[in-house]
Amino acid sequence: MREKQYVRVDEHGVMRVGTTRVMLDALVVGFEQGHAPETLQQQFPALSLEEVYGAITYYLSHRDEVQAYLQRQEALWKALRANAEQQASPVVKRLQARRVADVPDAP
Repeated sequence: MREKQYVRVDEHGVMRVGTTRVMLDALVVGFEQGHAPETLQQQFPALSLEEVYGAITYYLSHRDEVQAYLQRQEALWKALRANAEQQASPVVKRLQARRVADVPDAP
């Protein structure tokens, strides 16, 4: 009998729960914040309670691997945000300039 796979890595290197698009990142954050598996399942109705428990078990038994993955993901998101800020559209640049101009000077 084949063992169920509760966490998989997709074609982009993202850890997903079961066959869903739910990222393991989201469950780990919720779990680390103290949310019960039942609460997490309510927040992600695409997941069964078994999948939530399975993903948490995977995280706990592969903590170093998952933490390294989460650090890579954070670095990737920071790089993407920086790139997006550098290549902001003219509309975004105008809105940012207006926001700065609308901030009153400190007394």
